[in-house]
Amino acid sequence: MTRAIFDPVAGAEQRSLWQATMPPLPAVAAHALPDAVDVVIVGGGITGLSAGRELTRSGASVVLLESETLGWGASTRNGGMVLSGHKYGIAELVVRYGAEIGRALFAESVASVNHVVGLRETEGIDADIERRGHLDLAYGEGDVAGLRAAADELMDAGSPARYVPRSELRAEIGTDAYFGGLLVERDAGVHPGKLTVGLAHRAVEAGVDVHEGTRATAIRPQRDGRVVVETTRGAVLARHVLVATNGYTDGVAPALRRRVMPIGSYIIATDVLDPGLAAELSPRGRMFFDTKNFLYYWRTTPDGRMLFGGRASFWPMSIERVARILHRGMLEVHPQLRGVPIRFMWGGKIAFTYDRMPHAGRSGETYYVTGCCGNGVALFPYLGTLVAAWMGGGPAPALARIGFPLVPAPYEGRPWFLPIVGEWYRAKDRLAGRGRAKALAPPRRP
Repeated sequence: MTRAIFDPVAGAEQRSLWQATMPPLPAVAAHALPDAVDVVIVGGGITGLSAGRELTRSGASVVLLESETLGWGASTRNGGMVLSGHKYGIAELVVRYGAEIGRALFAESVASVNHVVGLRETEGIDADIERRGHLDLAYGEGDVAGLRAAADELMDAGSPARYVPRSELRAEIGTDAYFGGLLVERDAGVHPGKLTVGLAHRAVEAGVDVHEGTRATAIRPQRDGRVVVETTRGAVLARHVLVATNGYTDGVAPALRRRVMPIGSYIIATDVLDPGLAAELSPRGRMFFDTKNFLYYWRTTPDGRMLFGGRASFWPMSIERVARILHRGMLEVHPQLRGVPIRFMWGGKIAFTYDRMPHAGRSGETYYVTGCCGNGVALFPYLGTLVAAWMGGGPAPALARIGFPLVPAPYEGRPWFLPIVGEWYRAKDRLAGRGRAKALAPPRRP
């Protein structure tokens, strides 16, 4: 009798765990577009919903256009990690942008975490928000010095952070696959589906005029300073426009499309784990990611699964193939999960920029928030509120004070060069990981 071979992804749903387990979105009946409003928002994710809620509460009339359904894109396809900081530490931000702007950028990122965590109290949004902190894990021995320096930098800035040596990692994570970690305790986890649904209900309740299944096709400034937004269902005249499409930016905003690179990010989620196993893998419920360029990020979910994601490849692949790659990576980190089936597998687009920074800004009366660089769950709901206030005469976000470079290549939104760049980054990861097995092996007994 032949033994059945265990297939970890057999029968897994090809959709986001968060979409499968979130409550219903507000019902929005199809109806005619108005002729004119104060603001048109293009994109119905966490940025657009947050901005729309604030604008309508301040008395503005707002139309929100979403080509699919609310939250269809990265808002409900991410890992649910609410993280402070940027790709650069505080010192590097100061070197790049000067002391005032550099520190303001970092402070804005911290405020964004506080904003999202505070939505439970300020908006009554129940999104399983838990402030358990995150751990940035050293993939190679050469990464340890950088994490130590980052811990010192954060502590000097008054942030609750510390370096965790390898000898103490087992109190934080159930693996011996890393050389140490940077612990930042202010950060949080969230159910992004519930977050999106909560923001959607608050936006609709505030009076945002939502039009799902309606794609914006062109934005045309007028001589009187107003803007016409053409859509698949007609045109709307507006005083201001906010483009909040991030990794799904298309030809409606060609200047933005030349500045953001849509990159696929993929995630798997296991069956619900035995509580003892879940506690072994993540004793404190932290958010985890490592220092590779092709990084892994993972966490246990509010309902007790292991969620494991990463940028497995820049080459076109099926979700099933990527899921198998991620499953192998998950077992490298947590071999305890061998034999646990995958129940959900999905992917989506995030937006990276040439300078690896998020951006907010304006061109005439067209405003934008884009380029999450993997950190949009924290930053973008907050930026949505800041840009709404900016439209009303308030101060611009700190991110609006930095330049937004073009992608330096013949480029119109399709990142043809990413597979080549990806192979270079993969080679760097291999170089960083040389000798890992030997260095991580337990010492031999005499």
